[in-house]
Order: sequence, then structure tokens, then C-alpha cells
Amino acid sequence: MPDGGMVIGSDGPWRDCAARRVGPGCDDEAVPIEPPPSRWALPDPAAAPPGEDLLGVGADLEPGTLLEAYRSGLFPMPLGPAGPIGWFSPDPRGIIPLDGLRVSRSLRRSCRRFEVRIDTAFARVVRGCADPARAGTWITPAVRAAYGELHRLGWAHSVETWSDGELVGGCYGVAIGGFFAGESMFHRVPDASKVALVALVEHLRSGGATLLDVQWVTPHLASLGAVALDRPAYLRRLRSALRRRGAVWVASG
Repeated sequence: MPDGGMVIGSDGPWRDCAARRVGPGCDDEAVPIEPPPSRWALPDPAAAPPGEDLLGVGADLEPGTLLEAYRSGLFPMPLGPAGPIGWFSPDPRGIIPLDGLRVSRSLRRSCRRFEVRIDTAFARVVRGCADPARAGTWITPAVRAAYGELHRLGWAHSVETWSDGELVGGCYGVAIGGFFAGESMFHRVPDASKVALVALVEHLRSGGATLLDVQWVTPHLASLGAVALDRPAYLRRLRSALRRRGAVWVASG
């Protein structure tokens, strides 16, 4: 692969990043708060026609609705800045195998340049991902508020890259058992979001997670090791991951 790539493993480049993580640490496991169930009947991806991505429109972004959606294989995305909520289950679905992230030598070096923190600036990471200057952003104020509430309840998390005390990149998503739904990432300096992804993958691996969902396989994500699964295969992996104990999320920094 270009630039002398490698595949991340237990002794991969996250060792360099982890050595620079800050914070006192904590032995207590934070248990997410289960919200009231959704009042909506969401579409069932298992019954959807093959190749159809958008399965429903409407409902709300309450925590119970979001968690029910992720557990069934759906995720939300507004249909335009002022449009209704679309519920998607792409077929095929993009995932990054946790033992298959491709890390180039240059990215490995970048892991040494940044400090990595977890859950210390969730709202700022989401704002960075929602920056209107970015092409194709879909993160509306309502989406920001909804995931902020999921974070408050202990379900949504951020992995952040810092340089000289400044937030320069990161990613966020939703963790349920051994499943993590990656929602978005951003960077303000080269490789900052990639380093956050490297850190996320190693955090998930070390915690026993088995499934990192990235929604669609873009050329950029494919270069990092993302692969496509048909919907039945994805749903099988999802069901298995949801039954597992996942990574422990404790704010560091």
C-alpha cells in the first residue's frame, strides 16, 4: 500500500498516542442511563428491499428513538437543512474491521505529535463536525442537541486530538455494548481526525468491542480499511455486537 502502510494491532501506533493521553484515570465504569422508549414504530431494516438506503422519514430525535434506531440497524440524517429526519440503513453498509485499520508510516508518526483525550470536549467536537464551511455537512442544531443529550446520558462519546492545548480534530459516535456507530469526524490540522480514528479503534479493540459502523464506504474511508457488508451480514454482526460488553468510556483530560 502507499507510504509503507501497516495494519493496526495490539502493539500498533496507538501505543504512541496512548503514552501522551492525559488525566488521572478512573477505575469506576460509567453506566449509561436508559431513556424512556420511543413512541414511534421505526422501519425494520431486515424487511427492507435490498439496495434501498432510506427506509423512513419522520419521528423524532429523542434518546429512546435514537437508541432503538441504532439497535435495529438504522441511523438518522436530516433531509436538508430544514427537512424532516430520514432513517437510513445503507445496503451495502460500511464498517472498519477493528483488526484491519490501515495506518501509514506517516500517520504512525503523526500519532506521536498529538495528545488524545476522550469525552472532554464532546460538544466542541460536534460543533467542529457541523462547521458550515465543510462541504456536505448535515449536522443541524437539532442533531447537535440530540447527541448532546445522548452524551449526557452516557451513550455518545468523543475521541479528541489536541495540540498545544488546542482542540485540532476528533470524532464522535454512539456506543452500545460492543457496537460503535461512528457519526462524523473533523480536523483543523493534517492527520488530526485520522489520529482520533486510530485511537478510537484501539480503544474499542482493548474494550472488547467487535463492530465499528461508518455508514458508507467512501474513498477516504476505504483507504483506511473500510469494507462493505450487505445488509443481512451487517445485521448479524450488529446483533452479536450488541450482546457483548464493550469499551469503558471514562473522560480523560
